[in-house]
Amino acid sequence: MARNEIRPIVKLRSTADTGYTYIIRKNRRNDPDRLMLRKYEPLVRRHVEFRDER
Repeated sequence: MARNEIRPIVKLRSTADTGYTYIIRKNRRNDPDRLMLRKYEPLVRRHVEFRDER
């Protein structure tokens, strides 16, 4: 398998509706479903949920 097939680049979009995104690489074997991570949102100045956007 090529590197991009195992660990694709994924955008995490904020659920606070500010349009802020994080760009990460995700391991498809360990997380086959969509990710939902709690990360810092600098525009709102607090931690919010970020969802996997494809």
